[in-house]
Amino acid sequence: MNKKLLRELLYIYAEIKPDIKGRIKEFKKVRKRMQRDELFYELGFCLLTPQSKAITCWESICLIKKNLKKNYKNKEILPYLSGVRFKYKKAEYFIEAQKKWYSIDDNSLYKKLYSCKDASEMREFLVNNVKGLGYKESSHFLRNIGYGKIFAILDRHILKNLKLLGIIKSVPKSITKNLYFAIENKMILFAKKVAIPMSHLDFVLWYKEAGKVFK
Repeated sequence: MNKKLLRELLYIYAEIKPDIKGRIKEFKKVRKRMQRDELFYELGFCLLTPQSKAITCWESICLIKKNLKKNYKNKEILPYLSGVRFKYKKAEYFIEAQKKWYSIDDNSLYKKLYSCKDASEMREFLVNNVKGLGYKESSHFLRNIGYGKIFAILDRHILKNLKLLGIIKSVPKSITKNLYFAIENKMILFAKKVAIPMSHLDFVLWYKEAGKVFK
């Protein structure tokens, strides 16, 4: 265990704990009040985030919300994806998810997601039914709408610091389902050991790298 880094994380946690609690409280409110459109934009945000800055991705979502109506095409959202990496592929994922989300039959992504019995089932459903959404992005989406408080969002910031802490031996180039769950379980055990709730630990590690409590 890297004791110096651990002390740094505990210091950060003490400093930003009120902000983390406030953010999680907002997520819980989101779950209660969000309409179908707002939930989709949270999903769209998570589709844009792989290998891109979260703040840039959210700015893109805000522009899309402001300037476009539903049922738009790939070429219509591309001008709003400035700074988002792999924007052409992500635009395809975004449009495909939109069609599934707003399908008028009982098989719509929205209706089937909310028929799941718990957050774990919701995550599996998203991974298996939304192109471009892996376990990291699905965990991120569910966290942002008030579910999955023990899910790990294993982005590059988190993985880098898990390695520095000695929780994992190396940062994997790719992550299978089994490896994702194995690292997630190690992170859960670490969270218990240092008495930082799992839902807070993600924010602490992300803040260490980005200097901000965000989405």
